[in-house]
Amino acid sequence: MADPAISESSVVVPNSGTGGLSHGRFRISNDEDTKNIYCQPEPIYDSLGANNLTQNSTFYLRTFGYNTLDVVPSYEHYANSQLPGEEKKNRPTLEDLRCYMMDRGQNPPPLYENRTDGERGKGEIQLSGNKLPEEPVRFGWIKGVMIRCMLNIWGVILYLRLSWITAQAGIALTWLIVVISVIVTSITGLSISAISTNGKVKSGGTYFLISRSLGPELGGSIGIIFAFANAVAVSLHTVGFAETVRDLLIAYNATIVDPTNDIRIIGVITVTVLLGISLAGMEWEAKAQVGFFFVIMISFANYFVGTLIPASKERQAKGFFSYRADIFAQNFLPNWRGDDASFFGMFSIFFPSATGILAGANISGDLKDPAVSIPKGTLSAIIWTAFSYLAISATIGSCVIRDASGSVNDTIPIGSMDCEGLACGYGWNFTECAQTGTCKYGLINNYQTMSLVSGFAPLITAGIFGATLSSALACLVSAPKVFQCLCKDNLYPGIGFFGKGYGKNNEPIYSYLLTYTIAIGFILIADLNMIAPIISNFFLCSYALINFSCFHASITNSPGWRPSFRYYNKWASLFGAVISVVIMFLLTWWAALVAVGIVGFLLAYALYKKPAVNWGSSIQAGSYNMALSHSVGLNEVDDHIKNYRPQCLVLTGPPNFRPALVDFVGTVTKNHSLMVCGNVLIDPHKEKLPEVTSNGHIKWLTKRKIKSFYTGVAAGDLRSGTQMLMQAVGLGRMKPNVLVMGYKRNWQSDHPQKVENYIGIIYDSFDFNYGVCVMRMKQGLDISRMMQAYVDSSAVVVEQQASTIFQLEQGKKTIDIYWLFDDGGLTLLIPYLLTRKKRWRNCKVRVFVGGQINRMDEERKAMITLLSKFRLGFHEVHVLPDINQKPCPEHVKRFEDLIAPYRLNDGFKDEAIVNELRKDCPWKISDEEIKKNKTKSLRQVRLNEILLDYSRDAALIVVTMPVARKNKCPSALYLAWLETLSQNLRPPILLIRGNQQNVLTFYCQ
Repeated sequence: MADPAISESSVVVPNSGTGGLSHGRFRISNDEDTKNIYCQPEPIYDSLGANNLTQNSTFYLRTFGYNTLDVVPSYEHYANSQLPGEEKKNRPTLEDLRCYMMDRGQNPPPLYENRTDGERGKGEIQLSGNKLPEEPVRFGWIKGVMIRCMLNIWGVILYLRLSWITAQAGIALTWLIVVISVIVTSITGLSISAISTNGKVKSGGTYFLISRSLGPELGGSIGIIFAFANAVAVSLHTVGFAETVRDLLIAYNATIVDPTNDIRIIGVITVTVLLGISLAGMEWEAKAQVGFFFVIMISFANYFVGTLIPASKERQAKGFFSYRADIFAQNFLPNWRGDDASFFGMFSIFFPSATGILAGANISGDLKDPAVSIPKGTLSAIIWTAFSYLAISATIGSCVIRDASGSVNDTIPIGSMDCEGLACGYGWNFTECAQTGTCKYGLINNYQTMSLVSGFAPLITAGIFGATLSSALACLVSAPKVFQCLCKDNLYPGIGFFGKGYGKNNEPIYSYLLTYTIAIGFILIADLNMIAPIISNFFLCSYALINFSCFHASITNSPGWRPSFRYYNKWASLFGAVISVVIMFLLTWWAALVAVGIVGFLLAYALYKKPAVNWGSSIQAGSYNMALSHSVGLNEVDDHIKNYRPQCLVLTGPPNFRPALVDFVGTVTKNHSLMVCGNVLIDPHKEKLPEVTSNGHIKWLTKRKIKSFYTGVAAGDLRSGTQMLMQAVGLGRMKPNVLVMGYKRNWQSDHPQKVENYIGIIYDSFDFNYGVCVMRMKQGLDISRMMQAYVDSSAVVVEQQASTIFQLEQGKKTIDIYWLFDDGGLTLLIPYLLTRKKRWRNCKVRVFVGGQINRMDEERKAMITLLSKFRLGFHEVHVLPDINQKPCPEHVKRFEDLIAPYRLNDGFKDEAIVNELRKDCPWKISDEEIKKNKTKSLRQVRLNEILLDYSRDAALIVVTMPVARKNKCPSALYLAWLETLSQNLRPPILLIRGNQQNVLTFYCQ
């Protein structure tokens, strides 16, 4: 059956003069009183009309030929950026679809809609006469990742330390070192591949991957460490290059100063030249890397050919005898020499070579497609370089003995008896230098053994130059790129200066200079074996966090974790993280502690500062999972008095309107109980509806350091809105059980119906089994007029943070509790929780109870005994014997004047007549009701006198709130009681009434 407002029979020809709007086949009639004032008149068009299905139609271009506001799915709707010169394309909002709001006269159509038919097919970008910006250089997976990673892995360790490690650890343990390194790097490579394919990767490399996965706290700390490690790695490879140049100088008897200072001088000059290449731009740097790659490949071929060439007499004197089974057998097992020679000592020196796997990821912002290039290039580099390390270790260990003198005069006849060592069987006697430790050649004494073995030594030297310089150059580029991304995120103060970029590739010039300075500082150490272990721990720390990032993102089962790279395993990633940490401490425990300490310090700083960024990290997903799991788990646990917590629903309106109420409840509930700020929007206009779910209120609470939720509802009046909140707010057991509200100061001048609703909220609270707290302060709670606060749907004015009495140190004042009636103990529990806080800790708590004058001592002792069993620490008890005395006549007269405007003055009229009089005024008070409640009314007057006598200077007054009988006490009379009880008091007064169920117990179970 058709809706009477919208029917096919109401089809009309579009006409600008008609009162309705045409939508497709339907005409929607709008009456003047139901017209949505927030919608601007929509242009009249017929979406199925032939005249509108043309290329000139704005909406036609956005869909598959149907002229409508709706658009088809498009990449631009999900991207955070757009092409230069093009406006960002956005999908229409729900408001656009439901109510046409676009002003075509003020908003010019996007550029793509202004193109002619000929231009549309070309996809050109018009820039209004401006020249297109120069495109930055972008690399593929081979040139950008694989070659870069291989060059960094084939660094100084391969040419200058692998042969020495093989001599110390033997071929077997060297292979084990390589295999362990490959396992760690392969698992890390798989983790990097998974993380880098889970969304669009920007510049920042390893820092970007970790920070966007684990969040800014861990990401920022590891970003600084990783950038520093890369800066130190520049010095490692530069020192390796300088060592080779120094050895060449020594070979030709040419030194600059001395061997150590020569390394420093050559290293500083070299790193300066590399800085110049880096500053020339990524294109020049990439060309240099390709050149180095070909040089290294030629040196490898030269090396393997050299192992097959028969050894000359000069090469035999230096320990090279080509492939021999007995040499392989002797070098297969370790032969530790030196104080620091051990398996993990060798591992710490070798492992920096494995750190090159991140060279490609570190320039993620310069790759054409990081999601494809990083996995493909990184894993390919790991496979090929692992094979090369194993092959070189095995071949060089099969050709060269450990000790040789280098003297061609050390030949002896084969079989001589006074000769020791493997060389004796080949006609050489190296016994003397081996025993005295003066051998200059051999696998364990000469770092340049690969040059000795090769077919043409200068090619190995060229390979060393290529490997060391390419690795140094890669690290010199990586460190500034990572640090630049960190600086742009503004996680730490004082470093934003280094993030500024220049040129078409946004090169961070100042970060380059910082990296250059750090590199020079470590070059001055001039000892490769000292620099390598420092780097190992920092890189292992990075690897551990990369693997943990992948594991954590997988284990949280977040819907946002959808990597296109599927060949990873979360448990393998966890194993990689654990083994990386274990290796850190096995290598150099003190360096591991330093690395962990730096990460911990930076992490603590970030946690304290709470950076204002939101990257959708797996930490957030894990927090959600834990919260959800624990919340569901609470459903399986029955409530117990010992675990009772006052979980407060606070009627604050916008929280910044009533900061004192927020501060008080926030103090009571902080760190141990639930607090929800409720806001009822009464008859909200459409533009204010977003305020119901506004994040601005949460930001205000967070800035004020109040741990609270915020919930808003739209309702016809305050009472119905509060009923919604009391019934719907909460999650399982985490549901409010105490309603906290401010006292209605203007009840005498406000409309009586609002007074009726206010008191009705208290009655509803009892009906829903809530406890009730009403806060009254002499100066009032609502400061909205004073601060002229403005609540917007997108942001609350968070700068305006009014101070309140509950933010101040209370000193040694008193908290006076008038526990006049047993409400289950809530009147005692809330002040007790308050005294556990620092600002209220020094306050003395006084408990006042009613009693009879002839039994004062007994009643006081009984109350002290009860309080001691509750273990609240309240020891000062006062019995009020005069609570039932008649109040002063002038105070009684004041109360009578207070209720006079609300009296029916029905006299002796019939009950039916009275009910008729109250039909439209339920808040009115009949003479009979005044008579029946006289005793209770006088008690409130008397209690106010007692409060003025005893608690004039208290920090806080807590009073058990009176309860009115249903249908026996009009709202005006009840509110008059509350007014009389709490009037003329300087301290804040809190009226509390529990739900008459125990919230305190002195039992253990």
